Amino acid sequence: MALIETHDLWKVYDMGAVKVQALCGVSISIQRGEYVAIMGPSGSGKSTLMNMIGCLDTPTQGSYELNGTAVTSLSDDELAAIRNREIGFVFQTFNLLPRASALHNVELPLIYSGDDAATRTAKAKKSLALVDLADRMDHRPNELSGGQRQRVAVARALVNSPSLILADEPTGNLDSKTSHEIMLLLDRLHEQGNTIIVVTHESDIAAYADRIIQIRDGKVYRDHIVTHEEKSQGNVA
Repeated sequence: MALIETHDLWKVYDMGAVKVQALCGVSISIQRGEYVAIMGPSGSGKSTLMNMIGCLDTPTQGSYELNGTAVTSLSDDELAAIRNREIGFVFQTFNLLPRASALHNVELPLIYSGDDAATRTAKAKKSLALVDLADRMDHRPNELSGGQRQRVAVARALVNSPSLILADEPTGNLDSKTSHEIMLLLDRLHEQGNTIIVVTHESDIAAYADRIIQIRDGKVYRDHIVTHEEKSQGNVA
């Protein structure tokens, strides 16, 4: 059974006099352990597809199953629960609480899961160690570099042992050297068995993945395995 299975997903936004079709019949299947990039320019529909996969939005038409659960039939509370249980999010803007330490930021998903304080702390420390930040757990975001903040975000995404890590433009606010470091971290996490989806408009970032789904005008334009040559050149256009 695939981890992610979408069939004929449509998303139409009603803008009053105008209806905008953001997705037009998208059907994809992603297996456990895959490393996939969803790539497309602004307005292509890739962010809408990410929101569907991340259970942040529901389709106008079509079906979506995540880890065997029919997502499109869930209530808002059930969607929130499956997001917390199944998906670890990494965002371009880090989305860290500025006054909380790295440790407390990583603990947040565990609070919603109902874990006790001792369990939360142990899991968060382990997650920070996985991203090489064990020595920065008491630092607040403003005491960390951009790359370190994104590592905290990755640790937070990992802390619940989710089925899927979903990274939305994870290097968008980072310089090229730090971007490379974050992508190498995602490579390492994939090698450890994590399923990773990176949403990006940059071909050099998409080239780190093993498979690229290119979206154009709300449809799958191309779905292909990344070759060794494409990886080495960082060019998958």
